[in-house]
Amino acid sequence: MTISRRGFLIALPLFMAGCSSTGLNSQTNYAALPDEKFPLKQVPIDKIKPELRRQEVAYETAYAAGTIVIDTPARRAYYVLGNGRAMRYGVGVGREGLALAGNAYVGRKAEWPSWTPTENMQRREERYRRLAGGMPGGPNNPLGARAMYLYRGGNDTHFRIHGTNQPESIGLAMSSGCIRMMNHDVIDLYNRVEVGARVVVIQA
Repeated sequence: MTISRRGFLIALPLFMAGCSSTGLNSQTNYAALPDEKFPLKQVPIDKIKPELRRQEVAYETAYAAGTIVIDTPARRAYYVLGNGRAMRYGVGVGREGLALAGNAYVGRKAEWPSWTPTENMQRREERYRRLAGGMPGGPNNPLGARAMYLYRGGNDTHFRIHGTNQPESIGLAMSSGCIRMMNHDVIDLYNRVEVGARVVVIQA
């Protein structure tokens, strides 16, 4: 199939509009959120690697709509929409030996959650012992804007899907086991997810 120069020039504005629209939608995903308890600033889209930006993608899976799938090696999270589609997010994951694997479910959810380091974290690092009394929610809290608490058999696993005050850690393996997301992304996922939702964590 060939296209004439005249046809190319006619189609070019439509092509450019399509590119512009895609960029605009991506930036809208990370616009300022002034109505948050702790307002969030806009995140410039060029500060986020394209492969880590939130977007709806084709995703064929046997998991039911509403399932969260964490692909640890790829540093991606998927919220299954059904009909071969999913919302994809870039995530940060746990360091080797500290990450969750297998099945869990969302036992509860919290906005701008407080945080207390686990006993294991306090034993491993002195800096966590100074926070044994807990830290209130806010922009300096490592759980960020939202947290989804992962349970198994009615018991808290102490693993979370949460926001972060270190957005540069997204795409890396450096947490104490939890799944980190950009605050804008964790708010989006939080608003989609129901308590009781299945979570599948793939390690390899």
